[in-house]
Amino acid sequence: ADTRTTSIQGGIKRRKHKPLSPLPKHTTAFFLKKGIDKRKIFRIKMSGLNAVVTGGTGFVGRRLVEMLVERGAKRVVSFDIRAKPQDALESKVVEYVTGDLTKIEDVEKAFKGAEVIFHIAAVVGPFYPHALYERVNYMGTVNVVKTCQKFGINKIVMSSSPSTRFDPNNLDIVGKGVDELKFPDERDPPRGYTAEYARTKAMGEKYCMKANNPPKLMTIAVAPHQVYGPNDGLMLPNLLEAAGTGRLRIFGEGKNMISFTHVDNYCHGLILAEKALYPGSPALSNFYIVTDGPPKSFWDSLDEAVVGVGYRSLKSKFHLPVWLLMTLAYVSEFITFCTGMKLKLNRFTVKMLIIHRWFNIDKAKADLKYEPIVKFEDGWKETIEWFKANWMTGKTEFKAQPPGLKKSK
Repeated sequence: ADTRTTSIQGGIKRRKHKPLSPLPKHTTAFFLKKGIDKRKIFRIKMSGLNAVVTGGTGFVGRRLVEMLVERGAKRVVSFDIRAKPQDALESKVVEYVTGDLTKIEDVEKAFKGAEVIFHIAAVVGPFYPHALYERVNYMGTVNVVKTCQKFGINKIVMSSSPSTRFDPNNLDIVGKGVDELKFPDERDPPRGYTAEYARTKAMGEKYCMKANNPPKLMTIAVAPHQVYGPNDGLMLPNLLEAAGTGRLRIFGEGKNMISFTHVDNYCHGLILAEKALYPGSPALSNFYIVTDGPPKSFWDSLDEAVVGVGYRSLKSKFHLPVWLLMTLAYVSEFITFCTGMKLKLNRFTVKMLIIHRWFNIDKAKADLKYEPIVKFEDGWKETIEWFKANWMTGKTEFKAQPPGLKKSK
């Protein structure tokens, strides 16, 4: 069971909280244990808020729904093409609406009566048909904006991605702030977007930010980097699966540093962004990145997770040289081109696992008053524990043993 949601089945009693008051007993937060300033969570109250979360049953959307309820929202609509999960939060405050973001009538049905839209829904990852990315990430966003304009909903907080600003000719990002990151110029093919996800997310973001017209409609875009936490269905599961079957090795020297963002920190940033939407705000129609703070070693952190769930350390195996990986990636892409078969190894995947990717978040701190509420060390440790308890069931071996040994079932 999801330990974050089962603790509040049957509804939530809302009560008033003084600033910096202790965290109430009914909280669903999985990570609020020793070492974390629990009082920071309730510095931002959402009392009386009537919100819609698109993608509300996904990894980030689901946690955002919970945190909005924790902070006193009056009504939260979780809008997603997927049905309500069996272990989703049960509360009189939350309404689950199943619908298609690309169908304007479904969007209008979900948005009626709302005051703010948290637009989280997107097609993420590199393995979907190209047309689907544009249909959901761009046209879906157009539907969000047009529906808000029709119903007089004057706030949109859009989930974006740093990849919308990646330069394919110089992918290393070492401490850059958002003002140093620019959209690629699509008129210059070598400087185009790194992937269809990035291109179509950029299209959606540009449309949404251009629609900013205070006070009638106020928009903002907020991005995490390498988001993680319980229920992560993308980053850690894929990498741990590869580690568990023995296929994963450290790419190159394994010294690349990246920014991580705990899901609670990201949702906190999204909530702060809503508070920053008012006429004259410096945040209007701007792009922000929120993370856990200082950069971390990607491969050291991943190896901690690999060993933590019981697999052999990646450091006990030989590294894969970049030249070999890129050669295999070219072959893989050629096979995909010829057969249509989607293979996980491609140049984009290789590059993302060997480059530095860490960001300066000073602008979010200044304009949104953002500070991480979960320290990476605490969040990463608890995430590993969650995966070990909830994800490992039935997984194949390659446990932490001397090379050549394999634990039998």
